[in-house]
This record gives sequence, structure tokens and C-alpha cells, in this order.
Amino acid sequence: MALGSGLEANHVKPSVPNIRQVAEYAGVSVGTVSNVLNRPDLVAPSTRERVQAAIKELNFVRNDSARQLRAGRSRTLGLVVLDISNPFFTDVARGVEEIANHNGLAVIVCNSDDDTEKESSHLDLLNEMRVQGVLINPIEGSDKKIEMLREHGTPVVLFDRQAASEGECSVAVNDLLGGRQALTHLIDTGHQRVLFLSGPFHLRQVQERHEGAVAAVEASSTPLDLDVMTTPTPNVTTGRSAGDRIAAMPPSTRPTAVFCANDLLALGLLQALTHAGLQVPHDIAIVGYDDIDFAAAAAVPLSSVRQPRQQLGRTGAELLLDETTNPDHEHQQVTFEPELIVRRSSDLQRS
Repeated sequence: MALGSGLEANHVKPSVPNIRQVAEYAGVSVGTVSNVLNRPDLVAPSTRERVQAAIKELNFVRNDSARQLRAGRSRTLGLVVLDISNPFFTDVARGVEEIANHNGLAVIVCNSDDDTEKESSHLDLLNEMRVQGVLINPIEGSDKKIEMLREHGTPVVLFDRQAASEGECSVAVNDLLGGRQALTHLIDTGHQRVLFLSGPFHLRQVQERHEGAVAAVEASSTPLDLDVMTTPTPNVTTGRSAGDRIAAMPPSTRPTAVFCANDLLALGLLQALTHAGLQVPHDIAIVGYDDIDFAAAAAVPLSSVRQPRQQLGRTGAELLLDETTNPDHEHQQVTFEPELIVRRSSDLQRS
């Protein structure tokens, strides 16, 4: 007989210990072990210590999936964002995770890429996984899919988007006010040719930031031209492309200030203008939106409308868990106020 076959015959793969073996090892019932795992306050300290010692000695790991299946829900929350590469959504996710971890839950982050089919696929998967609830920054036209989740017993909270009715929870920022703050600042610093560098207008946030900017222009006694340049995706790459176009404009018609729909556009714009030899803010002032960490760290620190990003995530997760666990839950539509943070990119006095 070959040496190898003898060794294989004597090798016994260790079995995975189960809850019954833990009970036998500790000299208690299966129910007592279950209580130690799930309701330790019901078990006497000496017995609890004996069971915990058995768990450690046997390297027992609870099979949570079976328990979750019996309960009907997993110990997870779903978070669906438009663009996970945007630090704004990363910060929101950190806020959600903070609350989830405190409550013994995990967070599944799904990136829709502003694509309705991709978003729909993610929502179907989260529904199949029986998550406890879903936080979503929805794309326009998602209402039917979201209602389907609710019909299946999965609570849904909208974030960075105000609910259309009082029958659902949402947490958002007043983007109308944010847009107004940005344009009022540029008007007050003497600009008369301002460009709104936009993302796609099907995004509700973009619409409201533009509406706020228009409201500031209409309320001003100073004549002002507010033009719009639309980008397909509000990211650094499209911001750079827009910056190249703006830099190529004749100085007599080129905007003296640009209000960007988010900070990624503003950072790309800043790179392109600097590369073209234009000075910010002397030639063109820039104001962004979100106040991500990179805004203050830019080569020319970026003025931006600050959103409470992590607070959005924390509050949204708290609303979601309350709806999941509280039989007396009442829907809330929470709206935070933005704050304009002025830095060198729009303030000549700081240059």
C-alpha cells in the first residue's frame, strides 16, 4: 500500500460543532445554550460562564442564517446610492453604518450608477435577501419598485430626497436654500455673469439647487446673467471637460463665477482652469456643493455649500430602524439646513 493512501485513511476531517454538542459539553440543555446566545440575562452567571467556556473550547460559531430565516428577516440593512465614488455618499454610508453597528446589524451598499435597471436589480436582490429595511437615494421613476418593497413588508426610507407624501420617511437637505446661498454670495461679491455647472436635470437635487440659484437672481436688485452648462455625470472628469470649454471662451463673454452642482464638478473645473492659466478666484470664482473633505484640501480651497453628510446617514438609519421595530412608528420627513462655507475659491480677500 502506498504511503499516501495510508495517511489519507487515518486523516479525519474535524466536524463543525453544533449547539447540541455545546450543550452536552457544558452539561446543560439546548435551550440554555440558546438563551446564553440570545438572552443571556435569563441565565444564571455560573451557568452562563460554563456555556461560554464550552463555546470557546469547541470553537463554536453560531449559524445565524438559520435563525434569521426563522425570524423572517436578516440582520442587514440595504443602502442604495447613486455613485459610490462620490465621497458625499461614502460619508452618508459611514453614518448609516454607525447606527447599524450599534444595533448589531450590517449594511449592504449598492451602487445604482444613476441607472434605473441597475437600481431595480439591486432592489430585487435586497428584497430576496429579506433585509430589515432599505435606505435609498432614488432615481426618478423608482416609485413603483419602492412600493413593491413596502408591500413585501420591507420599510424604505428616502435620503437626500424629500418624500412626496407624509406616508413615508425621508431625510434630506434644503437644496433650494443651498442654491440660493451660493448665488447670493456670488452676487454680493460683485459677479454679474454666473454659470450654473449642472449635472443631469432629472436628478431632483440638481433641479432644486438650480431653482434656488434662480430665486437668488430674481430677488437681487443687481442685473445678473445666469447661464447653465449641463454635464451628463457630475464628476471630476466632466468638470474638467467643462473647464476646458469655459477657458476657451472669449474673456468678454466668459463667466466670472461658476456655481457647481457638486464638489466633484468644482474640483475638475478648478483643475482645468488652473491648467489653462486662469487664476481662481481672480479670473473666475468657484462655489461647489456638499463640502466633501477634498474641498478644503484643494490647491485653491473650495467654497462649498455644506451638507451634514454623516448626519443624513445616521438619521435615515434611525428612522428606518424605528419603522422596523416600533409598532407606534410615525413617519417623519426630516430636512436639514445647508451652510455656505466661504474659502479662497470665491473670496478675493482670502487670496
